[in-house]
Amino acid sequence: MPGKRDGKTGLCRRQESVQTMDRPASGGRNGRVTIREVAEDAGVSVAAVSKVLRDAYGVSDVMEAKVRASIAKLDYRPHTAARAMRGQTYTIGVLLADVKNPFFPQVIDGIDDGLAGTQYVPFFGIGHGSTSMEKAIVHAMVDRQMDGLIMIGQRMTDAEVEATARQAAITVIGHHAPQATLFDSANNDDERGGTLVVEHLIAQGYKRPAMITLRRADLGQADVSQRREAGFVSGMRAAGFDDSAIRIAAAADDIDDVTATVRMLLEGPNPPDAIFGWADYYALEVLSAVRALGLRVPEDIGVIGYDNSPPCAYTQNDLTSIDQSGREIGRNAARLMLERIAGRKTAEHFVVQPRVAVRNSTALRNS
Repeated sequence: MPGKRDGKTGLCRRQESVQTMDRPASGGRNGRVTIREVAEDAGVSVAAVSKVLRDAYGVSDVMEAKVRASIAKLDYRPHTAARAMRGQTYTIGVLLADVKNPFFPQVIDGIDDGLAGTQYVPFFGIGHGSTSMEKAIVHAMVDRQMDGLIMIGQRMTDAEVEATARQAAITVIGHHAPQATLFDSANNDDERGGTLVVEHLIAQGYKRPAMITLRRADLGQADVSQRREAGFVSGMRAAGFDDSAIRIAAAADDIDDVTATVRMLLEGPNPPDAIFGWADYYALEVLSAVRALGLRVPEDIGVIGYDNSPPCAYTQNDLTSIDQSGREIGRNAARLMLERIAGRKTAEHFVVQPRVAVRNSTALRNS
């Protein structure tokens, strides 16, 4: 069922998770099933139902089964406002930088995995690359007393994230902050991934790799493209290239600008024979631009991306990409979030190792 958007904040919610059932036959106010009705149906006390809802210690399996059966039968939903008064709403805010990046659904699937079997429900907000929009969404989430926030590729500064972390548990994805103590992070080793790109291209016979990265003005606080650049430079140096031969071109977060940047590289002097797009949604546009110029992939030029998002495997793309285990990152972000909510104070910064997912866009070349 599609979610609804709050026009003022951009905050999205899953409709089925928050809608209130109209039950004219119920004795509850506004027809809403009450905790007392659940207790009566299950033949237990209101306190027993409350314990089950809170996953409290000391509830027998038999009692929990009876209460859960009555909750399902009556379609009971705990009152969020009442829960907030008791200090917990069982809601998690998820802030997305945008909806263009095909990698994000993998992370969201992982977050869903991590919250499965719990009472927590995710609410989504889209920042659209705007710091002011992100702040409005975050403030809305905090004001609604969400128990924690997962930020994916946020533009907000560490100081702003830390200020929010004093009010709710925070996990960031797409920003490396190993020194942070007030919030957690879940990432892959982006610098190692950039180096893997070079190692793979050189092993395949490419001799003049170049990289297209995210323009600095579009970075915000997320630093993954910078770390991938650093890994690319490190890999090129290790392969024997001097700095004058290392080409990294920046493009705005816009398809037309990526296309123009590809043309600039390929129509200039000493054009590259392989291009690394810092993320798959850049690399996919590189594929289109290269073919529009009448060049063949991989015979004339190799193309490699980063994320190993689903479109890479489509036949028309067949795009080699660095797999950063997005679902595992999302799953661990949810784990870190739940641990923080449960009382963990020491920061944890989870990092998964990337690998090359090889496809035909970087097939072995004849030397």
